[in-house]
Amino acid sequence: MASFMWCCLLNVLIFISCFLNCIESKSQLVILNEDNWDLMLTGEWMVEFYAPWCPACKALQQSWEEFSGWSKDLNIKVGQVDVTASPGLSGRFMVTALPTIFHVLNGEFRQYRGARDKESFISFIEEDKWKSVDPIPGWKSPASFQMSVVSHFFKMSQLLRAVHTRLMEDYGLPTWGSYLIFAVATIIIGALLGLLCSQVAVCTIDLFFPPKSMSPPSVKPKHKEKESEEEEESDDDLVEDDIVDENTADSSPVRKRKTRKAD
Repeated sequence: MASFMWCCLLNVLIFISCFLNCIESKSQLVILNEDNWDLMLTGEWMVEFYAPWCPACKALQQSWEEFSGWSKDLNIKVGQVDVTASPGLSGRFMVTALPTIFHVLNGEFRQYRGARDKESFISFIEEDKWKSVDPIPGWKSPASFQMSVVSHFFKMSQLLRAVHTRLMEDYGLPTWGSYLIFAVATIIIGALLGLLCSQVAVCTIDLFFPPKSMSPPSVKPKHKEKESEEEEESDDDLVEDDIVDENTADSSPVRKRKTRKAD
């Protein structure tokens, strides 16, 4: 009877130990999203991008959780990103297939393309196999400015998709009606942005290349104007006198002597 009790107690302890190990292993998995993704920029990480509806992601889930239980031994952190909840991160990392796994070391990103099991993940870290993988170039780095812009476009696309779905399901609009609303809104927003950009460009040009100031026309004093008018009138009178003299000279008759007959 005592031995039976000891066996039962031992089984209970083993069960509790296994349960606690499972909880501990799951607790090592860090859930990353739009707000805390920059945690992976410090230290060494293995990060999986997945979606709840993805069959391959579901098959990998157990191995990934088991691998996260080794994170303390390997001195790394293991994370997960749900692309349906954080679409901006899928655009930032240019995730085109699921699941996608990245190795991150102090902001340097490498895409893992090996086998998807716990032993392969562990050997990838222990044997420094990541050194043989080329890092993602700087212009394509998820921490760069341009990829931040791409992430905002991805978030905007998800927002527009949600609005499109709501217009059709909640308000009963047809598909073409929803597209027509988006087209009109795009034209209006584009016109406003174009007007704003043109004004900014004009102000910027005027700031760095100010226009030359136009000097006002010079105003002559009145007495000088009178003098100039009198001079012009005197010149005109002289010209007229010359013309009259020439005409009188031309019109004067020429006298001829008549020849007398000899007596």
